[in-house]
Order: sequence, then structure tokens, then C-alpha cells
Amino acid sequence: MSIKLIAIDLDGTLLNDRKQLTDQNIAVINAASKIGVNVVLCTGRPITGIQRYLKQLDLQNEHEYAITYNGALAQNLNGETLIKHTLKFEDYLKIERFSRQVGVHFHIDGKNHIYTANKNISPFTVGESFLVEMGLRYRAVDEMDPTLEIPKAMFIDEPKILGKAHDQIIEKFGSDFSIAQSEPYFIELMPKNVSKGNAVRELAARLNLQMDQVMAIGDQGNDLSMVKAAGLGVAMENGIDAVKDAAQFITATNNESGVALAIKKFVLEV
Repeated sequence: MSIKLIAIDLDGTLLNDRKQLTDQNIAVINAASKIGVNVVLCTGRPITGIQRYLKQLDLQNEHEYAITYNGALAQNLNGETLIKHTLKFEDYLKIERFSRQVGVHFHIDGKNHIYTANKNISPFTVGESFLVEMGLRYRAVDEMDPTLEIPKAMFIDEPKILGKAHDQIIEKFGSDFSIAQSEPYFIELMPKNVSKGNAVRELAARLNLQMDQVMAIGDQGNDLSMVKAAGLGVAMENGIDAVKDAAQFITATNNESGVALAIKKFVLEV
């Protein structure tokens, strides 16, 4: 079957190391969109953190979507939520308390803001706020709104500090939550069974597509599930070995417009 949906990771995949879209990636994605292929950006970021790139891409297919928070949410580009899996407030309390026990900075993503109960706010949290273009709010635990919608929680700190706590985090929460790490300075927790791969499956089903009509392109551990789930999994040359081992094709690096190369090979030139 021909490819009808392309699921593309953002950081380290579609974006180069300067966090920019290359002209070649923009041109090829537009060409795929114009022939009716669904181009789906799949990211750990919220929708606010990808709006600038969606504007640059100017997708032409009227049915375009974005998978955000590593699969916790899937939205159309008008902001309508199609898939939603969020954490409970009790989950927040449990994870926040544990973060203090192991001495790691912690924050959660709400719909419009990042929230932290750490008075000494981690510079990585500040950087994340800037990167995803969400406001940052300090709120003591007893000031938090228990009805807040929480797509994901993040342990976020110096790699050395986070590394020491890594095994404890996995042991404590690995059986109850989906855990992803795409950078050495944060570990993300989402509801159980949330992943990019499961979100791509759910979205494909909504669009009446088979998974052999899906191509997924990624580079890091949080992309592994969708590379495995897709009929055609593509790994970036700059990706980790686990993603490369799972892929059917290894494309060029993110600095060499590897996304464009793969789409040209398997979508535009078939």
C-alpha cells in the first residue's frame, strides 16, 4: 500500500541542530501534503511549542494533525482535541513528593502553563518554558488546582543529578506510568500506555488507515514505539542505536534534511 500518513518527530529529526526547518524539508513536506498525505508532527512538546513550525510548513491537506506530549494528546491544527490521556491530581502529588525524596527538580505541564513547586526553579525548567513557548508558574503544592488537566510530568535537572535518580524513578513508577527520556536532562511521565506509537495507531484508526499505510520518522527513545508501529519505520542517522535497529530504513541526519530524503524516496517517487 502507498503511504497515506507520515508521523514525524520534531527535535533531532525534522529540526536541525539550530532548531530550524530546512528549506528542503519544508518543500518536500508541502509536496506530500498537496497530494493528500497526512503529515503529523509527533512531539513531546505542547501544541504551543510547534505553532511556529506549523506556520512555516503551511500544510495544504485540510485534515492535518499533531500528536503532542509524547502521545498524551492528539489535536487537529485548529486546536480540537481528538485523543486525550491525562494524569490524575493524585499522580501529581505522588510524583512531586518522590521528586523531593530523591532531590530532583520537577514540574508538570498544564494546558497553558508549566507549573513547579520548586522555589529554586531549575534552569532546565526555564529553558523548557522558553522552548515550548509556555508560561512558567510557581505554585506550592497546596496552591495547585486539583482539577488541572495534566498531560505529563517531568523530572528535570542536571544530567549527573538525574542520572543518579534514574533507576529509582524507573523502579518506583515504571509499572504505573509510561516513561520516556529523549534528553539527558529530563525524564517524562505520562499515563500508562501513552506513547507516540499508540497515538499514531489511534489516529490512523480514526482516519480509517492501516498501519502499513503509515511511515514514522524519529531519532530518540520516545520515537521508538512509533517507528516500530508504523508499516515503514525510518531512523535518522543521528538517532540512537535502538531506533536504527527497529527501522526499515536509515536516512540522513537532521542537519542534512534526512526527513526530506525519506519522503522523496518512499512517498513522492513511488
